[in-house]
Amino acid sequence: MATKHSDIRLSVAMDDSGVTGITWEADEAPEPGPQNADAMLLALWDPEARNALRIDLWTQQMTVEDMNDFMFQTLLTLADTYQSATQNKDLMAEIKTFAREFADKASAAERKAQGRPSA
Repeated sequence: MATKHSDIRLSVAMDDSGVTGITWEADEAPEPGPQNADAMLLALWDPEARNALRIDLWTQQMTVEDMNDFMFQTLLTLADTYQSATQNKDLMAEIKTFAREFADKASAAERKAQGRPSA
């Protein structure tokens, strides 16, 4: 069986105040060409050191509300990935429960910060 390769390219623009832009492109992306992003999480597992290597970046334009949504959706995706890799539906469900609780608390905190009443 032949090995197939697929490349993913990331580009990060920065100035003295932080990240100003993130673009990505992948051979198998749904849309061809560079795509813009306001945040990214990249985690790689180092099997020799047995630890995770991470890059977490977000642009200056990323709002707290968008970050809350990004974290919520990432937690849901991590739950699905965990279940797919381990077949452990119980822990997947616990991660999703935590994600929903996180979303509720993040929304309440954002409403409070903006001086809006709780839902």
